[in-house]
Amino acid sequence: MCGILGSVNVPVEEQVLDLISHRGPDAAHIRSYSLTSCDVTFAHRRLSILELSEAGNQPMQTSDGQYNIIFNGEIFNHKDLRERLPEVHFRGNSDTESILCYLAKKGIEGLQDFNGNFAFAFLDITHQKLYLARDKFGVKPLYYYHNGNRFVFSSEIRPVLSLITTTLDNTSLAELLKLRYNPADSTLYKEIRKLLPGHYMTLDLKTMEMHIQPIIKPRPIQNLLSLQQAVNRYGDLFERAVERQLMSDVQIGSLLSGGVDSALVTYFAAKNSKDKLKTFTVGFDEVNEVNELNDARISAGILGTEHHEVVMDMKTFWSVFEEVVRIVEEPLGTTSSIPMYFLNKEVAKHVKVVLTGQGADEPLGGYARYQGEIYRRYIPAFLFQLISNLGLNFKNEKVRRFIHSAGEQDIVSRLEKTYALFDDAQIQKMTGLKDQSSYKKIDYFYKLTSQPSRSPVEAMMSVDLHMNLADDLLLYTDKVSMHFGVETRVPILDFELIEYIESLPLKYKIRNGTGKFIHKEFARNVLPETIVNRPKKGFKSPTSLWFEQDSEYILELLTADTSNPFYQIIDSNEIYKIVQLHKRGYNQEKQLFLLLSLFFWFKNATLLPDFKSQ
Repeated sequence: MCGILGSVNVPVEEQVLDLISHRGPDAAHIRSYSLTSCDVTFAHRRLSILELSEAGNQPMQTSDGQYNIIFNGEIFNHKDLRERLPEVHFRGNSDTESILCYLAKKGIEGLQDFNGNFAFAFLDITHQKLYLARDKFGVKPLYYYHNGNRFVFSSEIRPVLSLITTTLDNTSLAELLKLRYNPADSTLYKEIRKLLPGHYMTLDLKTMEMHIQPIIKPRPIQNLLSLQQAVNRYGDLFERAVERQLMSDVQIGSLLSGGVDSALVTYFAAKNSKDKLKTFTVGFDEVNEVNELNDARISAGILGTEHHEVVMDMKTFWSVFEEVVRIVEEPLGTTSSIPMYFLNKEVAKHVKVVLTGQGADEPLGGYARYQGEIYRRYIPAFLFQLISNLGLNFKNEKVRRFIHSAGEQDIVSRLEKTYALFDDAQIQKMTGLKDQSSYKKIDYFYKLTSQPSRSPVEAMMSVDLHMNLADDLLLYTDKVSMHFGVETRVPILDFELIEYIESLPLKYKIRNGTGKFIHKEFARNVLPETIVNRPKKGFKSPTSLWFEQDSEYILELLTADTSNPFYQIIDSNEIYKIVQLHKRGYNQEKQLFLLLSLFFWFKNATLLPDFKSQ
């Protein structure tokens, strides 16, 4: 796990690389290549996890110097890749060297064989090509800037900003308000893009023409296995995935919530670890519906781990809000980024690598919206229209979303409304902008991942897995953990395991109104019912209560600072309405969290070189 930075025809100095020193505190190297058509620079900050010697340092090149790589992430099947290259003499044991030599022999198409979390740049000097790639689920972010013959890319936005001038992208701002995050390729900076998850870019260095194409392919559904056979196969692949991701030359820990996902990951991590596994949980100093401290403590006792807890409160929440927005670099409407900060701050005191239970809900149907998508086919569409016409408003957020979206016959429009944090009318009133890109982004991944045989709910799960997960939950997890020099791994997103899950019929994922069916059926083989049957709490902050208690402070913060560009861009009257709705019991915590994130983002964005709004 590291930080990568590179450029074409743009000088990169050490001080620019130091902007991502937190991602790689163990080593730093810059190498330049003078090609016939351009100058290329590769820069790398290393967090040493595998092959701790200098043999793992980057940038790395083949013995003939014709192929070069900088790489962020881990390739968990890299030893298997080496077995396919019997003619290659390897200098060390790093996965970086494995994929460098594999790509040199197989070409860029060889990345289809990588099982891991990655973002990399691969330079083919012979053919004058530069390739950027991001893994199938976008566990690792990768940003780029392209203008004429100038090209810059990085694991984070800060280094790119230091080398270019920037403007606000109004289209992306409207999209953010709709979806609560910016899916690739959008960022709030018009000049900076994100490489799509599961895609690679080819940059022809002779012409500077850029071409992006996917490595994601839809999986055909198999109905050949009985339930017991399917459960057994799932269990084998799940344990193999966790065992594979224990690959490390340093100690590994596990993030443990009160739920079944992290408990199952932790069980197999503890089973296959040489040392007693360390687990970590964050919670709150009060009893509430999202506090998982007690549940996680019980799970840790059952699993026999060395358990560590972090306790936060409303005061500490506010104390780091602005800093977390700075770290994540992109505003989000996801409240769990704050507890993730405190959790990783504690993790960094003990280990450099942790496993997490993220990634189960999307492919296995764990969210309530999937149940809603199934139920809507039993309800006449005119009823939803009738409720909308009556102007009925429901305090329960999940019910509101369901009613708002279920009457749409076009599935992509339905997905868009299901995800919508603010609707089109609210966005128009707040900013004067119209969202013109959310539908196109959803439609792209819907068409890329779907097959005619897939049901609408399966299509929704695929879009969530390949689009929503990458640039929301996984984005802040990467940024926050790497801020503390911690690598976070996601074994449930093991490629072999996910390919199997996506091949299963829906009845093995959602049954009798319950998601993650096969997941829980297998979990019963190794975990007690007290863990498997715990109600889902979700990883988030108790901001519904806190924002109600601090509503006047929020209102003053978001409307009083006239020096902040936020004040000119977001209508204060609409902010007042949102705060009042929340005080009346219509939960607006995500909406308020996003607006607060935007406020702090704009506050600091004015300090960026030549920043201006359009």
